[in-house]
Parts: sequence; structure tokens; C-alpha cells
Amino acid sequence: MKLTIELDCELDGRWIAEVPELNVLLYGNSRQDAIERAQSAAQEIVLDRIAHGELPPDSAHAVFDIAA
Repeated sequence: MKLTIELDCELDGRWIAEVPELNVLLYGNSRQDAIERAQSAAQEIVLDRIAHGELPPDSAHAVFDIAA
């Protein structure tokens, strides 16, 4: 499973990370913080969907593509 992390910086310096495939949107204090939060949230969502039979088990090995 390939997931995209799209990044944007707000005027106040906070970073927004979005994983559009999962409808995840998170803020971080830095670019790296936003990426890490998005990856963590996405992994939890994918594991939950696997547990509920919504995704196949091999989806647990998601690969992230970082788009600036």
C-alpha cells in the first residue's frame, strides 16, 4: 500500500501534513514533526482497518511518499 503525505506550512509556522488516501490531516510544530504524526496516525488507521477486515493484512506494510 502506498500512501502520500502532502505538506504545507501555515503563516504561523505550523506545518500541516495530509494523507489524502485516509482523510488524515494533522498539524506539527516542524516539518518533521508533521510527517511523523501523519505516519503514526496513518499506521494506526491502517491497522484498525485490517483488524475490521476493511483492508488486506499486507496493507500493514505501507510505504509513504512525501510530497512537498
